[in-house]
Amino acid sequence: MPTPPEAEKQHTGPEEGDQPPSMSSRDVAPPAPPRRNPCCLCWCCCCSCSWYERRRAWRASRESRLQPLPSCEACATPSPEEVRSWAQSFDKLMHSPAGRSVFREFLRTEYSEENMLFWLACEELKAEANQHVVDEKARLIYEDYVSILSPKEVSLDSRVREGVNKKMQEPSAHTFDDAQLQIYTLMHRDSYPRFLSSPAYRALLLRGRSTSSSEA
Repeated sequence: MPTPPEAEKQHTGPEEGDQPPSMSSRDVAPPAPPRRNPCCLCWCCCCSCSWYERRRAWRASRESRLQPLPSCEACATPSPEEVRSWAQSFDKLMHSPAGRSVFREFLRTEYSEENMLFWLACEELKAEANQHVVDEKARLIYEDYVSILSPKEVSLDSRVREGVNKKMQEPSAHTFDDAQLQIYTLMHRDSYPRFLSSPAYRALLLRGRSTSSSEA
């Protein structure tokens, strides 16, 4: 009995009836429209994504000012008198933009630059009047310099750290005052004496003397 033509076909896979129906180009379902998140298109406070966008923007702005030396400080050329005044007191060094720049470079060589960065961030926070911005900056400072998970964590004792943790429940421009003072004292007692004996500071003193001699 002759075999029907259909039976002569080799069986290479599932039966045709078992396969899903193919779709022509006219039958292809249009792609689902992207989910529109309105708060990603503006700087409103309607959801967490806008907070993360503002946080990232502020972090980038802050890092651009702090990670490279600030231009207003890096370009300042201190006078010989100003350089000598840095040895008179730590306050005079820290109140001098050029002094902070040079001291920060010294801290970088000692791998303790985070102390100056934390101090600068606290000064920036205290100058902020907008409470919403204060909240964001306070949380960033906490994440960057207080959190035990941060590689830039500063050294704070348990009393000060506990106080910061409590104040972070309702952040203010003065949330880190005690912590800032402790880091300021640490830099004063620990790093400042070594800075005055460092080759960098001695070079500035010699350059100042040379300048004074040439002018005379």
